[in-house]
Amino acid sequence: MTGVLLITGGASGIGAETARRAAKRGYKVAINYRTRDAQAMGVAADIAAQDGEAVALPGDIASETDIVRLFDETERLFGPVTHLVNSAGISRQMRVEAYDGAVLANLFAVNVVGLMLCCREAAKRMSARNGGAGGAIVNVSSMAATLGGRPGSSAYAATKGAVDSFTKAFAREVAAEAIRVNSIRPGMVMSEMTEKRLQEEAFRNRIEASIPMRRVGETHEIAEAILWLLSAEASFITGAMLDAAGGGYIL
Repeated sequence: MTGVLLITGGASGIGAETARRAAKRGYKVAINYRTRDAQAMGVAADIAAQDGEAVALPGDIASETDIVRLFDETERLFGPVTHLVNSAGISRQMRVEAYDGAVLANLFAVNVVGLMLCCREAAKRMSARNGGAGGAIVNVSSMAATLGGRPGSSAYAATKGAVDSFTKAFAREVAAEAIRVNSIRPGMVMSEMTEKRLQEEAFRNRIEASIPMRRVGETHEIAEAILWLLSAEASFITGAMLDAAGGGYIL
C-alpha cells in the first residue's frame, strides 16, 4: 500500500497505532498533534527506525487556520494527501443540567467542525472534479452515536452522531469523484483516554459486563479496521458505519 496519509490526533491511542501500522504498509504518514509533541515525535521516530516515512505536525483541529496549514505542510513534505483519518477528538463527561456553553462549543469545534473542515481540505485536493486522483477518508466516530452513550456522555454522543450523519452525506456527495468516506465506531478501547478509569476494577468489570464479547478493545484492533477501510480491499464501500465494539451494548 502506498499513499500519503494524514492522521489528526495521531500522537496517542488509536491514531498512533494506525500511524505505526500504516507506515509498515508503505504509507508516508503525517502525524498531527496539538500538545503532545514528545509523543508525536516518538511515533515518527518509531516509524523511521523501521525504515518508514513519517513527520509530526502540530496543529489545533479547533482552528481553521491550523487545519489549512496542516494540509499544506503535509503536501509540501510528501505530496498530495491521498488518505485521511480524522482521529482527533475530545470527551467531556457531564449531565445535561451541568452543561456549559463554552465547553459545548469547544467539544463541537474539535469533534465536529474541525473534522468537517479537514474533510473540506481533503475534498479540495482529492476530488477528481478538482483535478485530484481520488482518495479515502475514515472518520473516527463512537458507539456512543448509536444509543447516546453511557451516563454523562450525552454531549459527546451528540458530536459523534453529527459525525456519522455528516459522513453519510459527504460520502454521497463525492462518491462519483473518486473519494470514499466511511466512519468507524469504536466501543470502549484501552487507550490513554480510558486507561485510568479502566484500572478501577469495579468500573472495568461493569463495562466488560455490558459488552457482548465481555472485554474492552485494543487500539490495534481499531487500527486494522481503519486501514482496511482505507485500502483498495474496501473499494466498493462508502458512506458506511463500521462498528468495532465487541458486539455493542447489552442493555
